[in-house]
Amino acid sequence: MNIITPTADGSNTLYNETIGEHYHSKHGALQESKHVFIDAGLKFASANQDEISILEVGFGTGLNFILSSEYGTANNIKLKYTSIEAFPLGKDMIEQTGYAAYVPEEIWTDFILNYQEALRAPQKLTPLCTLEIQHTTLAEYSSDQKFDLIYYDAFSVQHQPEMWSDEIIAHACSFLKPGGTFVTYAITGKLKRAVKACGFNIEKLPGAPGKREMLRAIKGG
Repeated sequence: MNIITPTADGSNTLYNETIGEHYHSKHGALQESKHVFIDAGLKFASANQDEISILEVGFGTGLNFILSSEYGTANNIKLKYTSIEAFPLGKDMIEQTGYAAYVPEEIWTDFILNYQEALRAPQKLTPLCTLEIQHTTLAEYSSDQKFDLIYYDAFSVQHQPEMWSDEIIAHACSFLKPGGTFVTYAITGKLKRAVKACGFNIEKLPGAPGKREMLRAIKGG
């Protein structure tokens, strides 16, 4: 069961009773998503590009997606967004988050109207944005496509350790192009070693509120 709960910046998140963890930082759901995935991820990876492909691990409430769509629209960047989600939320639950307030109305409406179809097949939401949500686990996900950017937004290692094993990190990283970017809110010695072993250059960046640091890594090639 998921329960809507407020966070410190006024935005809501969900508490997953089964996992025992919130979907976003209790210090600010909106702040975390913007800091980690938009500012450190999409803005960085899309510099000097007019088209970018994103693979997200953990679609959750769709907050990262709608903020990415907003950024792409504002900057005339074509966005091909693929997400992996083993336990998709119902549309009604997503609508209750209140995230419609954080993006232009047309972006939210296009997302909500196409959400359930995107779980079955890629959906062209706008001329600049395509969304596909793979209803599967990361371990079972396969694709011939190589992506420019990975948003790694799984639950924490304390509550979902299988999502942070060396093997599953290597599997995720295998879907990135040479020169591609991997970003996540977390940073541990074990994670850094796992990503580095995949041929990445590691960057430690200031974390979102409540976290001292976060990880960004660039795939060598």
